[in-house]
Parts: sequence; structure tokens; C-alpha cells
Amino acid sequence: MTSEKQELATNQAADKWWPRLRENIVILAIALGLAFLIRLFVAEPRYIPSDSMAPTLQLGDRLVVEKISYRFRPPTLGDIIVFDPPETLQYQGYGKNQAFIKRIIGTTGQVITVDNSQVYVDNQPLTEEYIAEPPNYQWGPHSVPSEQLFVMGDNRNHSNDSHIWGFLPIENIIGRATFRFWPPNRIGFL
Repeated sequence: MTSEKQELATNQAADKWWPRLRENIVILAIALGLAFLIRLFVAEPRYIPSDSMAPTLQLGDRLVVEKISYRFRPPTLGDIIVFDPPETLQYQGYGKNQAFIKRIIGTTGQVITVDNSQVYVDNQPLTEEYIAEPPNYQWGPHSVPSEQLFVMGDNRNHSNDSHIWGFLPIENIIGRATFRFWPPNRIGFL
């Protein structure tokens, strides 16, 4: 009789254990699925691997890149964007999925010029309190083609950007950098 009671107790314990395990597996699968979908369509974290956006973004900063706003509005001047490299950079050896981060300086139809350490958009000097130093090169004037952007790093003289490789197709945009979450002393919106 004792072995029957033990067997019954073991079966009852197994009956209670399996539904809880199955529920936890389902919850984990749902959480992983949601995390995947959020990263794919809504937002994702990114790491800053260079000083091309200094002083705004420092080497090692970690950001949230949102992917929704450009479905409802076009990219605008001043936005900091993350993008897949255009073909020009891929021909230079950069991987198709090796993301870049730069600031939008010019949009479709605008004329961009860099002259005498000043960036001009449609012949108007661009006020840029966020740059490391003024550019020490000449560029343009060039009109931004349809469905493309002109992007530059805030560290103007140490950035592999549109002044070197040309215009960025809008379709290459992954998302807009919105929030720095690391390091703790620099947490905040961009």
C-alpha cells in the first residue's frame, strides 16, 4: 500500500509540475517573439564604434534607434540616423549590414556647399553648435538628388560621410537615434 501511495504522490507531483513548465515555455516563447518583432520593426539598441559623431556621441555610447517615425514623416534636417552603407561604401569593403550613424544635413532638392570652414544649405550658413570643429575642406555646391540625403558626422574632419562617398539613399535608413542609455552620466534624449 505504501508503494501505491508513493506512486500516486509522484503522479500528482508530475501532474502539477508539467502544466507550470509548459506555461513558462509558452510565456518565454511569446517574450522572445515579441522581442524579435520589436527589434525588427520598432526599436533596437546600437553601439557607437567610432568618434565620427563626437562631441554629440562618444565612442562606446549606447543608443536606442527607433524605426517607426519615418513611416509617417520624411527624414528632416538635424536628425541623427543609423543606416546601411550605400553601394559606394560597399565597393570600398564595408559590409552591407555594417551600420553607420550620421546627422542629416541636406534633404532632396537642397543645395549643399562646404566653403571656408562653413556648411551652407541653399546658400544659407548652417548654425552648428554640435560640431567638434569646423570642416577644413571644400565641397560642392551639389544638389541633393531625389530620394537621397546628404549626411555628415559631427566630428567633421574625422568622419567618413557624404562629403567623401556621396549621397545616401533614403531606403538605406534603419532608424533615427533618439535616446542614449549608456553611460549613466550621459543618459538622455538626443
